[in-house]
Amino acid sequence: MRYGIALGSAIDDQALKHLIRDDRQEDLCFAIWNPSRGLDRRTALIIKLILPMANDRKLHGNASFSSDYFERALTEAVKKKTGLALIHSHPFPGWQGMSKDDIAAEEGHAPAVLGATGLPFVGLTMGTDGALSGRFWEKIGPRKYQRVWCESVRVVGNDFKITFNENILAKPKFREDLIRTRSAWGDEKQGILGRLHIGIIGLGSVGSIVAESLARMGISKITLLDFDSLEILNLDRILHGSRKYVGQAKVRFISNALRNSATADNFSVRAVEWSVVEDLGFREALDCDILFSCVDRPWARAVLNFIAYAHLIPVVDGGILVKTKKNGTLRSADWKAHVVCPGRICMECLGQYDPGLVQAEREGYLEDPRYIQSLSEDHILKRNENVFAFSLSAASMQVLQMLSMIIAPLGISNIGAINYHFTIGHLDTNLGMCRTNCLYPGLTATGDNTTLKVTGKDLKAEKEREKQEKQSRQFKERVNKYLAVLMSFVKKII
Repeated sequence: MRYGIALGSAIDDQALKHLIRDDRQEDLCFAIWNPSRGLDRRTALIIKLILPMANDRKLHGNASFSSDYFERALTEAVKKKTGLALIHSHPFPGWQGMSKDDIAAEEGHAPAVLGATGLPFVGLTMGTDGALSGRFWEKIGPRKYQRVWCESVRVVGNDFKITFNENILAKPKFREDLIRTRSAWGDEKQGILGRLHIGIIGLGSVGSIVAESLARMGISKITLLDFDSLEILNLDRILHGSRKYVGQAKVRFISNALRNSATADNFSVRAVEWSVVEDLGFREALDCDILFSCVDRPWARAVLNFIAYAHLIPVVDGGILVKTKKNGTLRSADWKAHVVCPGRICMECLGQYDPGLVQAEREGYLEDPRYIQSLSEDHILKRNENVFAFSLSAASMQVLQMLSMIIAPLGISNIGAINYHFTIGHLDTNLGMCRTNCLYPGLTATGDNTTLKVTGKDLKAEKEREKQEKQSRQFKERVNKYLAVLMSFVKKII
């Protein structure tokens, strides 16, 4: 199990203001957190700081807290059904270790926290540069608690910051392949990019190009999530697709291609034949630091929108809309790209999906031919026109959105939603925010404690996997028959 901590930019700003003092003394405060559990990573989502009042702590070079302050913070955690965390500062930059006093303070209070909340005590340390380090205190036996270090702490919002534990995720060794890439934004930013775990949801025309871009850019860990298989009608749009792969799961042949393209020193790619709306696919997505939304179904987009806010994982979303005239010629082609997370406009408010269609898909209507036939010819669910050139541009815009967020050239990390109109060659920028009654900002950092159930049974994904399994069985049967004939022939010769 891997461990991590995440918090929104607003909480991070509040912590910086309180903990980094002009007199360089250490300071502290408690916080409460919600759990976010993926398949392989457990994350504490910080939702609120519990700042000290008069006489709650003593500052004496180091900082210590009173029993009353601890009890007040623990009571709030129990009341809110959350975990409890302690954050303190050190007068040094970067990822921080722990002094004997730090260890005694956290380990000594771990039993009471676990007993009251049912969740481990979490500790964080902030350096003078705002870098955060973190750990969980896990029970390993009667009255025995073990410190388990996090691999990273990320701050998500208008800005994206991440601090890595060098003992778990060391800065990657740069190969000669990456000389030109590193020269564009420097070793520090490349060191961040190289350690990110990025998930690509949907391996169609856009997703396949995004995957290739990331592999060549030095990303070392990629998860591909798509249940669909390659069809003849996909060959004009999907990178690495060819006739020999028709009928094969997209994630399989694309993952093999990425292994050949990758420039990272220790590249790994995980191919997952599930939908993000299914619980297993959903949990796979929660293991990632950043997600690319390259899907065309409303339910998947709604789930990714939810993940961006509730689990503090930025989602780079985009889409292509092509309209043709009745005579089959092009009327318009538009594609957009944007980053979704707290502090930025969500997909629903941006009009990337219709909430009504989400429920229709959950109830299986989108797999009912009669329902689809009843829709108007220009309905969004019937639009599937696209060409590789459009996908190439849309994928590039999504990758550039991610780079802007992480590299923040000239300090600009949020360039807004970008919408390109092909027919008139015009580019729009939208820096708007969510509607005042939008659901998603209120879900920020709720994680597994949210009351919403966003996953479910995906009929299309199940049918596709059944088809793949049937084809696999038929292939094995043919191979076995061939081997049986071959062995019979060999015996006759002998």
